[in-house]
Amino acid sequence: MDTKIAIQGIKGSFHHQVAQEYFHQNVSVNECLSFESLVDSLLHDKSQLAVMAIENSIAGSIIPNYALIDKNDLHIIGEYYLDIIQNLMVLNGQKISEIEEVHSHPMALLQCMDFLKKHPKIKLVEDKDTAETARRIHQKQIKGIAAIASKAAATLYDLTIIAPEIQTVNNNMTRFFIISKEANLLPKEEINKASLKFELDDTPGSLATVLNVMTNCKLNLTKIQSMPIIETPFQYSFFVDVVFEKYKHYEKAMKILEIMTNHFKVLGEYKNKKQ
Repeated sequence: MDTKIAIQGIKGSFHHQVAQEYFHQNVSVNECLSFESLVDSLLHDKSQLAVMAIENSIAGSIIPNYALIDKNDLHIIGEYYLDIIQNLMVLNGQKISEIEEVHSHPMALLQCMDFLKKHPKIKLVEDKDTAETARRIHQKQIKGIAAIASKAAATLYDLTIIAPEIQTVNNNMTRFFIISKEANLLPKEEINKASLKFELDDTPGSLATVLNVMTNCKLNLTKIQSMPIIETPFQYSFFVDVVFEKYKHYEKAMKILEIMTNHFKVLGEYKNKKQ
């Protein structure tokens, strides 16, 4: 039986593209219109693995997704970086002068803001998913509304791209996590990246001390993201990515950090895909 992969969005979405490229072209997907339903798909065994966007090089981190992984005790078993190319698409025969609204995911709208500012008469409408918007325009034959989505979505839903590659920054990349209910079983010698979560006491220099431990253990900090702890005002959880050449250096750091921090947790150990 094929492994079913949960994706946020529908076929033609960037999540779908990652699933195809990371696994194989004809991968079986479970379409989820929210990250919460994507997690539920994993927890209730409707899917065996999931693709989850975690950060974009322009718009930044999707902070609630870190919390979803942590809260539901999911495991990051891989990562994938995708170049995001956004396109403005409409029903066949429509012109940009006829477009009154552009519908898309808020992240996609943000990524194309320079282009959209050139058309101030067009109303921007946030939607749940880029490809789902394209599909709806096709299914209902909606005139006067454009979608921002991938070239694959335009092909899949028979729309015309009237403005290709409208993203503000050409080097527009999104990082995706591959997540599972089970921990990674990679051999230690193949693991060179990890995602961690911890909390710190509200004392001066506590974060600096943690960062010094990572440096001394030859870990390279590639990302740090803080998130407020709702139950404890003005205290934060920290989500951290580290890369390393030798697993033994990482192991040494983990033993120290478990003692130094509160609620220390390894969210995933995997291969670094951005070399």
